[in-house]
Amino acid sequence: MSKPHLERALRDLYGEPAPRAQLVRLRGDASTRSYYRAHIEHAGPNLPSDLIVMQLPEDAFRSDEGGATLTPARLPFLEVAELLASRGLPVPAIYAEDLDHGVVLLEDLGDVTLHEALARTRPERWTALYGAAIDLLAELHARCQELPEESIVTRRRFDRALLDWELDHFRQWGLRALFGDLDRSDEVTLQRAFATIADRIEAAPYGFVHRDYQSKNLMVRPDGTLALIDFQDALVGPRVYDLVALLCDSYVALDVELQAAMIARYAALRHIDPGVLHREFWWVALQRKLKDAGRFVYIDRVRKNPSFLQWFPQSLVYVGRALERAPGLGALNELLRRAIPGFPDAVVEPASSME
Repeated sequence: MSKPHLERALRDLYGEPAPRAQLVRLRGDASTRSYYRAHIEHAGPNLPSDLIVMQLPEDAFRSDEGGATLTPARLPFLEVAELLASRGLPVPAIYAEDLDHGVVLLEDLGDVTLHEALARTRPERWTALYGAAIDLLAELHARCQELPEESIVTRRRFDRALLDWELDHFRQWGLRALFGDLDRSDEVTLQRAFATIADRIEAAPYGFVHRDYQSKNLMVRPDGTLALIDFQDALVGPRVYDLVALLCDSYVALDVELQAAMIARYAALRHIDPGVLHREFWWVALQRKLKDAGRFVYIDRVRKNPSFLQWFPQSLVYVGRALERAPGLGALNELLRRAIPGFPDAVVEPASSME
């Protein structure tokens, strides 16, 4: 990041002359955006001395997460942030933006994600951490139950085309790229299973979806409360999608008992029959975790970032768990056991294309 690109945003926030900023680049995940922590010398009263600099890619308005192509008038991250903030939800404050140079200045929420907090806590004490995440999720969905018609969230939907695209992501990257082409019979089996999964999901209730509500996208603030990040792909989709993202998180090996307890907690908060919610949960879990397994290979093969391959096996653990609870998919289960060595509980991390 060149200094002139940052100076305009700093001047907008702090005034003339732009203050000196000490930048430290932060480790990125799968995002195409870059992040820096900036320490501001002599910030002045009532102005932040530390903030996060988000550097946008050249094609910042484009998403490679599938779905209908829209041309938003406002950067989706900024529009969704403003929507969530207007509903009293905990998102980072936006201090300044200079989209001509791809720079947004954000509130610094610290370094601790829910994922890191879990790693520091014995699993038998995870209930409190997940309880807080479930409570925030229920609040998010309650406050976003009604959305403006013109919102980017309302205009994007988990429709059949997107469901099919995500499932095909697994076919292309989670199967073919690693294990070769399937024979014609297996292709037919896969297609029939994918159609069944999509049919069941489309028939379920829809609502606001963050789209990646998982442990690395929940920040634990110094006071212990949680805040939301990485919400720019929010859309209307299956009401359990965010619950699945949290409780079938590829970055965390969560046991069935804690999953069940947290599904019940969410059901009580949202006044949903827990049996109905369980059934919706596992169909969406099957779709989401197949997609994630393929996505991690895609990130290695296309973005040349092999760091996500380590989460490929855990994604398939959850696929296997979902198949046990999704009736009528015995042929898919058999296919995956033949095609993927060790499926579902002993799959090994795939070799990187970078090796």
